[in-house]
Amino acid sequence: MQIGLFFGSFNPVHTGHLIIANHILNEVELDKIWFVVSPINPFKINSDLLDEDARLSLVKIAIQDDERITASDIEFELPRPSFTINTLSFLKKNYPKDNFSIIMGSDNFRDIDKWKNYEEIIANHKILIYSRAGFEVKNKFNADIEILDAPILDISSTEIRELIKKRKSIRYLLPELVRKEIEEREYYKK
Repeated sequence: MQIGLFFGSFNPVHTGHLIIANHILNEVELDKIWFVVSPINPFKINSDLLDEDARLSLVKIAIQDDERITASDIEFELPRPSFTINTLSFLKKNYPKDNFSIIMGSDNFRDIDKWKNYEEIIANHKILIYSRAGFEVKNKFNADIEILDAPILDISSTEIRELIKKRKSIRYLLPELVRKEIEEREYYKK
């Protein structure tokens, strides 16, 4: 199976994430996309980070009607912080028949040389890059890349959390069922 790995904190998952995933599934020969919920991102120290199980649950709610997308908790059982190379090694060992590509924004690709063992990552995996404003893709690493002109909405999880704290509407920024879950459970209010 051809699987695209969309790594992220998804704190919370929002419409922008889903639009990117849908575009990639429409444009690239992938069987599935896995939203890999990262318990701890080594590049982000965030006290606003919702519990990993709650973030995973929100992703599951967001994608519940789309069999092309899977919510993955594989990093929950791996050493922390979550390094992509460790996850990829785990997947190669446990899913030897599957082929994994990595989905990332052009901002992350620009800084991929800061990732642990990035040379091994780019040597063994195709990278599907969606453009982010202000981050031109320069393949200085000679990686196997495909640049996708995915529609990008200027929505961020940080902005959503700030709106919640200010008691402002987050309607339309994320799927309605995700919004309802966040509001019922009072996530991100503090």
